[in-house]
Formats: sequence, C-alpha cells, structure tokens
Amino acid sequence: MCRVTPALPQARWMADRYGGHDALFTLKAFLAAMLAYYIALRIGLDRPYWAIITAYIVAQPLAGAVSSKAMFRLLGTVIGAGVAIVLVPLLGNAPELLSLALALWLGLCTFVALLDRTPRAYTFLLAGYTAGIVAFPAVEAQATIFTAASLRAQEIGIGIASATLVHSLVFPRTVSARLQARIDAIMIDAERWSRDSLRVDHGDAVVTRDRRQLATDIHELHQLATHLPFESSALRLKAGVLRALETQLCLLLPLASAVEDRCRQLQRADALPPAVHVLLDDVVAWLGAPDGEGVLPEALRARARACEPDCRLPFAWHAALQLSMLDRLAELIAVHAICRELQAAMGADRIPLSPPAREAIRNARRRVLHRDYGLALRGALATSLTVLIGCLLWILSAWPAGAGAVVIASIICALFSNMDDPAPAAWKVWQGTCCAVLVAAPYAFAILPRVSDFPVLVAVLAPAFLLVGAMMVRRRLAAMAIGMILSLPGLMGLDGYYTGQFDSFANAAIAQMLGALLAVWALKMVRTVGAEQSALRLLRAGWRDLALRTDPRQQPDTVKWINTMLDRIGLLTPRLAELGSDTTAPLLDILRDTRVGMSLDDLHRFRVRAHARDDRLLDVVLGRVRQHFDRLGARGQGDPDPALVRAIDTALATIGRNGAVDDRRLALLALTSLRRNIAPDIPLSPRRDRENSAAA
Repeated sequence: MCRVTPALPQARWMADRYGGHDALFTLKAFLAAMLAYYIALRIGLDRPYWAIITAYIVAQPLAGAVSSKAMFRLLGTVIGAGVAIVLVPLLGNAPELLSLALALWLGLCTFVALLDRTPRAYTFLLAGYTAGIVAFPAVEAQATIFTAASLRAQEIGIGIASATLVHSLVFPRTVSARLQARIDAIMIDAERWSRDSLRVDHGDAVVTRDRRQLATDIHELHQLATHLPFESSALRLKAGVLRALETQLCLLLPLASAVEDRCRQLQRADALPPAVHVLLDDVVAWLGAPDGEGVLPEALRARARACEPDCRLPFAWHAALQLSMLDRLAELIAVHAICRELQAAMGADRIPLSPPAREAIRNARRRVLHRDYGLALRGALATSLTVLIGCLLWILSAWPAGAGAVVIASIICALFSNMDDPAPAAWKVWQGTCCAVLVAAPYAFAILPRVSDFPVLVAVLAPAFLLVGAMMVRRRLAAMAIGMILSLPGLMGLDGYYTGQFDSFANAAIAQMLGALLAVWALKMVRTVGAEQSALRLLRAGWRDLALRTDPRQQPDTVKWINTMLDRIGLLTPRLAELGSDTTAPLLDILRDTRVGMSLDDLHRFRVRAHARDDRLLDVVLGRVRQHFDRLGARGQGDPDPALVRAIDTALATIGRNGAVDDRRLALLALTSLRRNIAPDIPLSPRRDRENSAAA
C-alpha cells in the first residue's frame, strides 16, 4: 500500500496532463448514447434518436453533476409533455393561439430558469422546450398527442437514465474528489492573498491578481457544491461543513480588503506603530506556516486587541483607522483559523472542532444568489419572440418541415439565454448545425444503407459521435458540438426504421439551419448586453440594496449581504475576463460596496442601544447615505455629497460618548469604515481632526 498510494496523485496528474479524463468522458458519452439508442430500438420507439441527443446533452464530466442534471431534466420532460397534452387538443384548431400559448409557456419557463441559477433550473428549461418538441410536430395529428407525448418522454427518459447509469458506474469522477482538490487550491489562494494584503513590499497588481483569483475560486466552489447532494459516492463530503467553509471564505474578501486599505493609509501617513508592524509580520508568518505551526490564532487576536487605541476619549482620524484595521485584522485571523479547521474536517469522520468552528457550521446557510429580473425578462422575451416568428413563417409558408425549425430555434434560445451576449455562441451552434448536415449526408445515403446489425452500426457511428464528444470538452468547440448533436442523429436517419428519402433529409436539414439562424437573430436583437452594461447593472443592484439597508426597520444580516455581493463578484469577474476587459475597477467597486453594507449593519446594531442624541445623529447619517446611493442608482456615477461627509465626520467626533465603551467602539468602527469606503479621497476636515487630536 505504501508504494501504490504515492503514485496515485502522479497518475491523476498524468491523466489531466495528457487528456485522459477528456478521452474517458468522450468514450462514456458515446457508450451512454449507444445504450440509450439500443434500448429505444428494442422497445419500438419511433424516434429513438432523441435518446441519443438527450444522452449527450445530459453528459457531464462529474458523476454528481450528471445525476443532478438528469433528475431535474426528467421532471421537466414530464411537465412539458403534460403541457403539450393539454394545449394541443384545446387550441389545435387555432394555430395562432396555440403558437402564442407555447411561446408564452417557453418564455415563462426561461424566465424562471434564469432567476433560479441552480440545477433545479433544468426542470424549467426542459418543461419549456419539451412542450414544443411534443406539440409542434403533433399539430396535424391531434388525436395522437397523448401517444406522441408518451413516446417523446420515454425517449428522453431513456437517454437520461442511460447517461446517469454510465457516467455514475464507469470510472466515475466524483464531485467530492473535485471539490476536495479545489478546496485545497482555494485555501492556498486565500492565504496567499491575505499575506500579500498585509505586506508593504507587494504592489497593487499582485494584490489585485490574488483578489480576482479568490473571487473566481469561491464562485467555482459554489457551482460545484450545488451538485454535491446528488453525489452517490461513499466518500461524499459533508454538506454542512462545506456550506460553512464557503461562508467563511466569502468573509475573507471584504475583511482582507479592509485591512489592506487601512494599512496602506496608515503607512502613507507614517502612523503605524512599531508594535502593529511586528504583529502584521507575525500574522503573515502564521498564514504562511502549515496549519499555523508554532503560533496560536487566539494569541494573535489578543495582541491585535491590545494594540487598539482607547475608545473612551475622542481621538484623531489616524487612530480611528488604526482601530478599524486592528479589528478587521482580528476577524481575519479568526476566519482563517476556522477555514483551516473546516478544511481538515471536510473529509474526516470524527475530528474535534473548536467552539467557533462548530458555531460556523450551525449558522451556515445556503448561499443567497443575485437575481436580475430585467435580464431574465429579456431572455424570456427573446425566446418567446423566436417561437412566435418561427410559427408565423411556418403557418404562412405551410411548410411541413417548419415545425423542426421552430423546435431547434426554441431549444437554442432556452439553452443560451443565460449569457450576456449569447449571439456568438448561438452562431457557433449554427456552424455546428451546418457541419452536421455535411457529416450526416454520407451516413444517410452511403454508409447506413449497408449496415445490417447493431454492432456494425455502433462501429460506423463511432467516428462521428466520438468527434462530437471530443468537441464537448473543448471550451471553444462546445457550442458547435451542441449544434452537431441536436441535428446529427435525426439527419442521419436514426429512426425506428430506415427510410433514406432525400426530400425528407433536405427538408429537415434546411429546417435545422434556418431554425438555428432564427435563434441567432433573435438573441442578437433582444438579449445582447455589453460587458460595461452588465457591470453597471450589477453595481446598480448593489446601490439599490444599500439604499434600502439604511431603513431603520432593516434587520442586519451581514452574512446574507456578503453572500449576495460575492455572488455578484462571481458573476462579473469571469464575464469581463472572457471579453478581455479589466476586472480591477468593478471588483474594487463591489468590494467597497460590500464593506459599506457591513458598516450599515453595524450602525443598526449600535442604534438598538444608542442614546437619543446619538439616534438623531444616525438619522442624519443614514438619510444622507440613502440619498447618495439613490443618486448613484439613478445616474450610474457621482461624487459623495459634502453634506454626507460632514454628517459622518460630526458623528465620528461625538457619537457614543455617553454610552458603554463597547458600544462606542462599535459605532466608531462602523463610521470609520463608512467614511473610508464612501469618501476615500476626501480628507478629514483639518479643524475637525485638530479638535479630535487635542481632545485625545
């Protein structure tokens, strides 16, 4: 055992390095498709090629992802077939009304799926376009709608079951194994960024790179974690511990960025005490040591609290920055310590945890996701418009193959409507459709007529479908692969029996290409959103939320707020990077707004215990903050109102003097953070700073 175990990581590295996992996925996808096709043929289904299409669409490299996708797709298929059974007999004699009803249904399903953003969204997507798959070809044979719906549901269900079976049993790649590897890498990234944030000798470019990487890592971790409940592996990670770790990692971004900001300001003013310098060096050393060897995080936190200035008297702006930096530093140390404990407990059966780690697990909640109702509505509009235009052309031309064009167009719109600019991807789908026509023609008229049994059929189909599988694992070719798999099996003639009629092939090929082209046009006209507009929409969503958070009736929920803002960062960063845009400024803006929200929560907590005079001061501050973010939401930009800055400075000088020391400390921390994040470039009034310094 001791000789074999060290070779396993090397074997995994070799598999990743030389494409072993990609090759295995390609083979498993083909095996699942052929198994589905064989079963569909054996039980006499008339369009078994839908089983092949479904087996490829469901295919995912990770077994848990296949299971989650498959279960929701199966449920959506049943719902979509049921909708078709209801609508076709009811509106079949009024094709205009039927087209409108199906367009609205698909638009509604797309809208809900775009808001959901979890594996559950596949239920709504399948419920939408399965209704079209069943209903449109059955318009001229309404009496057989139940049979047609049953057959389509069986074909799709067989494809789902086959894909789930093969990907789960044949050399499965588990979500747990992938998550464990990503967690180890994310912890390295997180601790490196925190170290770089605390070092004087690292430039802005290094810190920004680390910050961007950590934001992307946390987003990827969440995407993988959504599939964990469907994992059948005996080594499945603990979902509760994973949620707690994800929450703690989300806390790192605003905490480390706040420490970095305060530390740089104090260094520029030469106002960082020697004891704090030593403490920062020791924290950096602790973060760089494996498992924090030799130093206890509790001792580092106690030293940070001991270095804090006295809150019982008024003090200068630099003292306020020092207090804020040391408080955030103590929290940062605590979060890193909890993350290390949770990482160790992730795959272990029994491991003792500290009270903070146990509390983090108890308080962990599912991540709150950002919802953009405007973009979801545009996606739904694009999908509904595509169906309506396609149906209109079909009805006016009386073209028998027009149903195929509408079906393919609706599927493409539903699949790609979650993208900011889906037209380029849809264009690649159209290119894949054209390639499918070229590949299918020789198969349909030269190769398949000479095939006499199933093993030979599998052998001759292997080159084409293995090529599609290989394209699916290449990011640049994935959209083309979708276009090929949506068209190739049907154009080849992989029906219940072979016909080989050229007119049927030509009509189907033209319908597929026109339908894909219609989807490209509709998505480009309605759904396209530029990177700058997407960034501004995310920022404005944060500004609207901040304006609402100033309401005195607002219940502070910092974890929920951070989760929402970190989800927005995760949405923004990869999109801008893919478009070649600079992610630095938008990322800093959202992190700044995240810290503002945390400050507002602290002010609400202080207000519960504040005296009447302090309460009036907070009314003024929160009112000015609300006006500031209302203006930002309306205009998209703008400098802070001088009246807002004066209100914060006045509150900093006088708030909490008659209350408990801990209450005053909380208020000072909140106002210092608010001042630093809303008006970082506006210096404190010299007169106010002199008054505070003299009083101190």
